[in-house]
Amino acid sequence: MSTATRTDTQSPAPNVADSHELIRVHGARVNNLKDVSVEIPKRRLTVFTGVSGSGKSSLVFNTIAAESQRLINETYSAFVQGFMPTPARPEVDVLEGLTTAIIVDQQRMGADPRSTVGTATDANAMLRILFSRLGKPHIGPPSAYSFNTASVRASGAITVERGNKKAVKATFNRTGGMCTRCEGRGTVSDIDLTQLYDDSKSLAEGAFTIPGWKSDSFWTVRVYAESGFLDPDKPIREFTEKEMRDFLHREPTKVKVEGVNLTYEGLIPKIQKSMLSKDKEALQPHIRAFVERAVTFTTCPECDGTRLSEGARSSKIKRLSIADACAMEIRDLAAWVRGVEEPSVAPLLTALQQTLDSFVEIGLGYLALDRPSGTLSGGEAQRVKMIRHLGSSLTDTTYVFDEPTTGLHPHDISRMNDLLLRLRDKGNTVLVVEHKPQTIAIADHVVDLGPGAGSAGGTVCFEGTVEGLRAGGTVTGRHFDDRAAVKETVRKPSGALEIRGATSHNLQNVDVDIPLGVLCVVTGVAGSGKSSLVHGSIPAGEGVVSVDQGAIKGSRRSNPATYTGLLDPIRKAFAKVNGVKPALFSANSEGACPTCNGVGVVYTDLAMMAGVAIPCEECEGKRFQASVLEYHLGGRDISEVLAMSVSEAEEFFGEGEARTPAAHRILQRLADVGLGYLSLGQPLTTLSGGERQRLKLATHMAEKGGVYVLDEPTTGLHLADVEQLLGLLDRLVDSGKSVVVVEHHPAVMAHADWIIDLGPGAGHDGGKIVFEGSPADLVAARSTLTGEHLAAYVGS
Repeated sequence: MSTATRTDTQSPAPNVADSHELIRVHGARVNNLKDVSVEIPKRRLTVFTGVSGSGKSSLVFNTIAAESQRLINETYSAFVQGFMPTPARPEVDVLEGLTTAIIVDQQRMGADPRSTVGTATDANAMLRILFSRLGKPHIGPPSAYSFNTASVRASGAITVERGNKKAVKATFNRTGGMCTRCEGRGTVSDIDLTQLYDDSKSLAEGAFTIPGWKSDSFWTVRVYAESGFLDPDKPIREFTEKEMRDFLHREPTKVKVEGVNLTYEGLIPKIQKSMLSKDKEALQPHIRAFVERAVTFTTCPECDGTRLSEGARSSKIKRLSIADACAMEIRDLAAWVRGVEEPSVAPLLTALQQTLDSFVEIGLGYLALDRPSGTLSGGEAQRVKMIRHLGSSLTDTTYVFDEPTTGLHPHDISRMNDLLLRLRDKGNTVLVVEHKPQTIAIADHVVDLGPGAGSAGGTVCFEGTVEGLRAGGTVTGRHFDDRAAVKETVRKPSGALEIRGATSHNLQNVDVDIPLGVLCVVTGVAGSGKSSLVHGSIPAGEGVVSVDQGAIKGSRRSNPATYTGLLDPIRKAFAKVNGVKPALFSANSEGACPTCNGVGVVYTDLAMMAGVAIPCEECEGKRFQASVLEYHLGGRDISEVLAMSVSEAEEFFGEGEARTPAAHRILQRLADVGLGYLSLGQPLTTLSGGERQRLKLATHMAEKGGVYVLDEPTTGLHLADVEQLLGLLDRLVDSGKSVVVVEHHPAVMAHADWIIDLGPGAGHDGGKIVFEGSPADLVAARSTLTGEHLAAYVGS
């Protein structure tokens, strides 16, 4: 081996390629951005901050990351592009210096009941290969260990169309690992028939009690009444045995109803397909309430909840089956994999070891691979997505993170900061949208957007170092070093909610009294059992209003007015004043513009090219027919009302000709949670994470209940917005409500009347109550991780 010897002593002239050290954005106008221009240094950690709704995500995700991904997609062939999403080019004048963007956002992972932590991260795929090679007894290929693959057997004649057509006999076998009883779901459901229908009534009398099954519904109720299998005028309790079998269990059968071909199917399989095959958390609230009433989900007795067939469970490596491996905490599984020594599968063991170690490193060692992905919190889901990037050898890549500290205890945030810095130190550009001062403090460069939210935001208020931000007069700069003081006097509880022997997930036979009539904060490190205690032990039902972290559902047709139910009283007020039907004032119903069907834009699909959306020429983007816009309330038509901000609308519907108390009450709640700037007709798809969280909170505040259970309500909130949230929580408590908050934010802990701290660690190291008392006592004791961090926060 030889090496070339350099003879020149002068340093080479700088290469032109080294001059591209910045990502330049000029004239960005996406959503509420107002001709924003920024220069972001490459191979540095840049944090974007600002109040919720100021335009951070619009700049980072919808402009920089979106254009990077669009340009990469364009490098593929037209055939491949046809299978990929086709975003349009962002509204921006110049975007230079982009590199490949990898997005790690806060979108919840799929809530499909078959999706688990293992299937979402490829860890299960590697385990299946490992067991198919080393498992004893050998039962088949990797698919034999998959709970998503059913065993298939087939035989018969097939025709091979090659030269002379010839029929040949063929048999086909595929060994799958799916449990045949629960079909790989791990749970089986028993249906309470009394919740589906009233057996004292006939079908013609409206016997069905299923939500959405109206007696005149052509596709549901009438297909039963007019199928010919059942007597529609006979009470269900008088059905013969054959009629009852056809009614409840009949296989799908083609029938003709009023000349239309429809499929008749027994009631139980129909309900199972339409409601029970979906994840409960993904259902609409009224459907979910019905499912909880009508169905009892129990662990599958055949596979004991493992989802796997007997064959898959019988095959073992070192006395462990794949079901046992998936049920272990990941940190224990990583130790087990280290003990498997087999040269023939060494590369696979190395890859699996790296994946499992990444879980532990990122603070998720307490999870198990069989944990359903729909049960992960927003912060856990985001960190699971980070797993595949931690060991990556890629450099000069742009990593884009959306509030990576969501759901993290202050103790865990320093670990997340180390990961972000490690990605940067590999030579990557790291862009982070964040509100927590702990993460903003490690930034090399800060971009602060604002000054306000919505139409009052969308401009760059500050660009520079963290020290410059502190000295600057922006909202973020002023609140950066805010520290809430611990309450000197706390409220006295009016009673207690007793929890005894709680064992949900990792809880270790917990006994605790949750005080009522006060602000109670449940805290502890991520994975210590907070949500298990609060959501698993406080029965949701009469008197309990639970606001979890689930994403709000909505398409581009949905907006704050439709989501909160505000549009109903507004439509009725318009209809009453003008003497017409309320349906005319809905862009999703009779009042919709016929050209764009009430969307406001006309979409043209261009296959693998980005589709084009042009404002509708007929309604000029107003979404309503011209005749509807001639009707007025208080001098405004319906499109002008939907263009109002919440604050304007609150004043408009509060007095004068347009006075509508029902609408005014909803608008007051929206203003209370700090959404006064939001436009009533703004599509839900354009709202930020913090805005969606507060919109959800405002909607739930309408529910009648004495106990409010909130799961991390500060998610997506700026330091300045947290103050407003604390004021709202105080008003709820002062009005006689009990508020229980699962939270990591030190300002919320300091403001509490009572703290319940779980721990001391995560997973099987947690699940115990390590402190109960006032925030002042917790700070004084400093006996837990939370106590130490809270004491440091308040400066004690």
